[in-house]
Order: sequence, then structure tokens, then C-alpha cells
Amino acid sequence: MDFISLSIIDIIDILITAFLAYKVYKLIRRTAAMNIFVGIILVYFLWLICRTLKMELLSLIIGQVIGVGVIALIVVFQPEIRRFLLLIGFRSQNRFSLSRLFIHPRKNIESLHVIDEVIKASRKMADSKIGALIVFAQKSPLDDYAKTGDIIDACVNSRLLESIFFKNNPLHDGAIIIRNGRIIAARCVLPTTNSIDLPAHYGMRHRAAIGMSEETDAVIVVISEETGSISYSENGQMKYNISSAELRNLLTGKS
Repeated sequence: MDFISLSIIDIIDILITAFLAYKVYKLIRRTAAMNIFVGIILVYFLWLICRTLKMELLSLIIGQVIGVGVIALIVVFQPEIRRFLLLIGFRSQNRFSLSRLFIHPRKNIESLHVIDEVIKASRKMADSKIGALIVFAQKSPLDDYAKTGDIIDACVNSRLLESIFFKNNPLHDGAIIIRNGRIIAARCVLPTTNSIDLPAHYGMRHRAAIGMSEETDAVIVVISEETGSISYSENGQMKYNISSAELRNLLTGKS
């Protein structure tokens, strides 16, 4: 029965491997990469079957394909690998630990005054069906994204937020970035998600919010100009059509 004996190290090894596999699955689910990953697994099992049946020619061809597969995987899964490395970097900026790597501690995003001003403006813009994208920077300063827009460096004020996103304002198209209690830039361009399994009512603002939260540790507030709904995105997830009270809880870390 030695062949089924397991040591403590073996069990830890299996658990860590399973946990990492689950995290990889969460990164690629609902994307085109998931279908590619399934295809790679099927090719691998086909190779195993050919070797078992001693089909030498087919085994050799598939084996050569698998032999250069690492380079192909890096190319195909470049966005997912980048997201995974960004996740590691964001979760280890203060002190590196496995608990910080995969557990997302709740924290206050900004001061209560800033949050109150954003909620006040969000409610008014939602009632008027004025579209908006409001990004809250956390550990990542988002300087590269700020450079895609116009630098403002202004205090957060509900009237200023409303005027920025007013449809006739030259700065309304894009996102604003708030960092350390100040609006650092407006008209910023955000990355859009590659997810193919999103509700049909999600517009480009929602896709940009999800994409931004996938690639950075920022949290994003979205106001839809079509429906007047308020939504919140963090860690690649979207809470759609929430109330002002729910938004406050999310921004203050109470939910």
C-alpha cells in the first residue's frame, strides 16, 4: 500500500496546487481564454491516449506541439498572466504574505467627506441620466491612466463632478481618477474587460469599469446614462443598480 501513502508535505502540495488552479480558473472564466484552455487540456489528453495506444507518428506530432506550447501559452494568455502578476504585486506592497495575496481586506477608500460628495453627485447624475465613471485609486497610483486624460488636481466637490460629466463639457467623455481626496485627472481612458459572459445591458462604461478593476486594485463607480443606475466594480466584479446607501457601505468598507 506504499503507492497510496501520503505525507503531510504531499497534502500541503495538493492543497496549494488546487488553490492556485482555482485562482487561475477565476481569472480566465467567462473569457475566450477559457475555451483555449479547455482545448489545450483536450490536446494533452489526446497525446496521452496516443502514447498509451503506441500510435508513434501521431504521438510524435502532438508531442512536438506540446513541446513548444509554453511559448504559445505565454502569448495566448498574456492578459491573464499580466493580471495575475498585478494581483501579486498589489497584494504584497506593504508586507508580503499569502493571506494578503488572495484575501481582499476591506478598508476605507477615501475620507467620509469625499465619499459624501461622490454619493451626492452620483445620485443627482443618476436622476438626470448623466453617464459617469469615477475611479478611486488605492495602492496603485494609476499615473499611467491619469496621463491618458487631462490633469486637474482639484478638490472633490459634487458640483464639480456634475459639471465634468455634463454632456456638453469637453471633459465628460471618459473617467475621472480620485486619489488622496483629490480629482487628479479627467477624460481618462480605461481598459475594457475581455469577458464574453456579461449581461447585455452592460454598456461600455460598465465594461471599462470591470476592465479597470481587473487590471488594478482601484474601485470604480459607474452611472449609466441609459438607465440612470448606479453600479460599483471591484476585483473584476460588478454590483449593478445599487442604492446610495449600498454605495456608501461599499465605499466605506462596511459591506
